[in-house]
Amino acid sequence: MNTPWKKPVIVLIGEPPEKTVIETTQGAAWAMIEDWPTEDGTCLDRALAICAAVDAGKRKPEEARQAFVEAANEAGVLLQA
Repeated sequence: MNTPWKKPVIVLIGEPPEKTVIETTQGAAWAMIEDWPTEDGTCLDRALAICAAVDAGKRKPEEARQAFVEAANEAGVLLQA
C-alpha cells in the first residue's frame, strides 16, 4: 500500500487548503479520510474501497491512483494528475 505510484497526484486539501502531493495508495487513503472537503461522493466511496483492496492485495496501486484522481475531481480539489 505504501508503494509509490508512477506519477504523483497534486490536490488542494486541509484547513486551510494547501497544495499536497500524494504519491502512494496509503497517502491517498489518509488524505480522503482525514483532510477531504466532503464526506459523501460516489467517486470517494469507490476510491476508498479500491485503496482497501490494494491493501488486501486484490487490486493494483495504479487502479487506486486513477480512482483517487476521480475522487479529487469530484470534490473539486484536483490540481494535477
